[in-house]
Amino acid sequence: MENNIVLILDLFGTAIFAATGAIKGVRKRLDIFGVTVLACCVGVGGGITRDAILGAVPAAALQHWTYLGVCIAVALIAFFTAHFWMRLRNIIQLCDAVGLGVFTAIGCSKGLSYEVSFIGVLLCGVITAIGGGMIRDVLVREVPVVLRSDFYATASLLGGFVYFCLTLVNTPWFLNFAITSAFVFSLRFLAIHYKFRLPEAHVPLRKFFPPSELRKK
Repeated sequence: MENNIVLILDLFGTAIFAATGAIKGVRKRLDIFGVTVLACCVGVGGGITRDAILGAVPAAALQHWTYLGVCIAVALIAFFTAHFWMRLRNIIQLCDAVGLGVFTAIGCSKGLSYEVSFIGVLLCGVITAIGGGMIRDVLVREVPVVLRSDFYATASLLGGFVYFCLTLVNTPWFLNFAITSAFVFSLRFLAIHYKFRLPEAHVPLRKFFPPSELRKK
């Protein structure tokens, strides 16, 4: 029963993240193959990276065809209905926040099952939640959004801390999932609504790296 619920939640998060990857591909005017690749990268990229680090091979996404099947189905739907989804930017952001919470909880759970340390649990949660998005951004030649002061990875990291603390007091596993997912979603939603951002680096680069014409003089 527990495994079935986790699988359903995992597929739900996979579908949401695959949708964000597909929409990114549509906005970049990629062809149908490119849109599908981005959907798969975001949908299962983080989980595959996590499993590779843990030594959980073959990765879960490669053992069950449903993961890639969901990603491909979402990509095709997004490709042929792009005109509709392009108008729903806010809804897509909210769905992405839900996926962030779900994947953070799933990643932490997987880390605990392999008896990693506290830091390992946090990293498993974060890698699962943001790994696919980072791969997507690299493929489209963008600096990953999680590295550009957006309050995204931080929400996942704090969610991992909450999940670990809940396990210390022996709360039921489903309650851990629910509380962690809700916590991460709330943080991400508030960050979107109030435009929370981490401090950015403001260094006078011209002082240390002057333009080429100045160097010539």
